[in-house]
Parts: sequence; structure tokens; C-alpha cells
Amino acid sequence: MNWKTQLLLMGTAVGAAIGFGTAFLMARSAERENREGLPEISPGEALGTVVAVIGVVRGITALGDSKSKKK
Repeated sequence: MNWKTQLLLMGTAVGAAIGFGTAFLMARSAERENREGLPEISPGEALGTVVAVIGVVRGITALGDSKSKKK
């Protein structure tokens, strides 16, 4: 198995684990508030989360960018 395959598999596993953890925490929060069904998320909350995730992804991709390394 080459490095690219390993990297893709590791990224997939980490993404799945983060997605599962997020869904678990949202479900637990809904149960604590005795709500039935899916938690309601406002468009503003969703947009803020998307912007934050994009920032994290950009930061992670910059880790491997040779231009961003300080000399």
C-alpha cells in the first residue's frame, strides 16, 4: 500500500469518526432536552459551522504546503 492510499484511508476514517461523534453529541443533546425527532438547526448556525469547517480544512491542507513552511 503506497502513501497516497494510506493518507486517503486515514482521512476517511478520521472524517467518519468526527461525523459520528458530532451526530452522537447532537442526539444526546436532543435527548437531554426531551425533544422528539431531528434537532433543529437554524440557517445561521449551519452557515457558521460550514465556515468554521472550511477554515479547519484550509489549515490542515496548509500543513503539507511547502510554501507555508517558515525557514
